[in-house]
Amino acid sequence: MVSEGQTATVLKVRGSQDLRQHLSEMGFVPGAEIEVVSRVDGDVLVSVKGATFGIGREMAMRVVTA
Repeated sequence: MVSEGQTATVLKVRGSQDLRQHLSEMGFVPGAEIEVVSRVDGDVLVSVKGATFGIGREMAMRVVTA
């Protein structure tokens, strides 16, 4: 899991086709650089491709990073 303030590269996204499509539309695609801005009550604020999104912990756990 990526710590607050760290950046990582998306390797793949796990989950149903609908979930993978949803995350892809948000910019979570292999090769994308992401930054974890903050974590609050299990939710994660993530910056990807110039946009910032709040996603739940379960959804965040589906994004495999390096």
